[in-house]
Amino acid sequence: MTFPVVGMVGGGQLARMTHEAGIPLGIRFKLLSDTPQDSAAQVVSDVVIGDYRDLETLRAFARGCDVITFDHEHVPTEHLRALEADGITVRPGREALRHAQDKGVMRAKLDAIGAPCPRHRIVSDPEDVARFAAEGEGFPVVLKTVRGGYDGKGVWLVRSSKEAAEQLFERRGFAGVPVLAEEKVDFVRELAANIVRSPHGQAVAYPVVESVQVDGVCDTVIAPAPDLDPELAGQAQELALRIGKELDVVGHLAVELFETADGRILVNELAMRPHNSGHWTQDGAVTSQFANHVRAVLDLPLGDPRPRARWTVMANVLGGDYPDMYSAYLHCMARDPQLKIHMYGKDVKPGRKVGHVNTYGDDLADVRERAAHAAGYLRGTITE
Repeated sequence: MTFPVVGMVGGGQLARMTHEAGIPLGIRFKLLSDTPQDSAAQVVSDVVIGDYRDLETLRAFARGCDVITFDHEHVPTEHLRALEADGITVRPGREALRHAQDKGVMRAKLDAIGAPCPRHRIVSDPEDVARFAAEGEGFPVVLKTVRGGYDGKGVWLVRSSKEAAEQLFERRGFAGVPVLAEEKVDFVRELAANIVRSPHGQAVAYPVVESVQVDGVCDTVIAPAPDLDPELAGQAQELALRIGKELDVVGHLAVELFETADGRILVNELAMRPHNSGHWTQDGAVTSQFANHVRAVLDLPLGDPRPRARWTVMANVLGGDYPDMYSAYLHCMARDPQLKIHMYGKDVKPGRKVGHVNTYGDDLADVRERAAHAAGYLRGTITE
């Protein structure tokens, strides 16, 4: 009996956890990683070390793979086109993935399908930023790099055209480079609607979650989002499913949303891969985002996305000044036998995502406290 080979481009923690989800199914993984030390390269047996930006490296890697998928969106679009022209199955495909690669393309498409978005426009210089601000309610304005930003990187809040010039167009060399300007949304919290879609159109939607950001980085995810109006939750799921269908996404799609003060939802970002806002599903859902992503790219029937517990909370573990996290396991596991720890095999550096924890139960306050305590103790900011 033969089992398919999934080629994963990118060696980060998302690839590591996707590989883990494929093990019970006997799915073989082949990994294209930057270095042997990358998170997934430590655990996948078939690893190719190479540069995903080099087309011939990608072509050589793809030989022997039944399908290619990704743990990031940075493979050049023209390389994806070439792979597809070679007859290689790429999921999500080039046409879908470019909406996660280019924020200008994403906004144009979302406008075309009538998805609710913040007011936005591509700008090219500080004067254009000032005009964009004047067209709305003035400064402050959010500026984003069209390509490459993540975890708060590539995003700036500017309060004047002078600040836009200093922060972006002069200091960072964006003069003449397209930049996405967006209104600063008056939102009460950030939400995420996660779906998974297969090639033949089957799709499942996970409960809408609340994503708590600290300094532009996801800190905590609460599933389901507390006190979210059921009608608004349904709208968010339906919106994510519609975006997935309109963009012909195959695999996992995360639609990051703003919940506004006047009770609306607006699309903030898209990610076409497993996503931090879905890590809770490893222990809190019948079928995790990773397992369903594997099923989707292989066109297998998708698994049940329903939650296992009333509440699940995911807390990211960030690096601090205390590198010996393993010694903290004794306290964390003894204090909370239900705690689930997921570490990524990364060197501990201040502010770096090195793992996450999941807790679950019927009392939200208790579940949140347990997750925060474990993440803090592992980082070293809590010592008792």
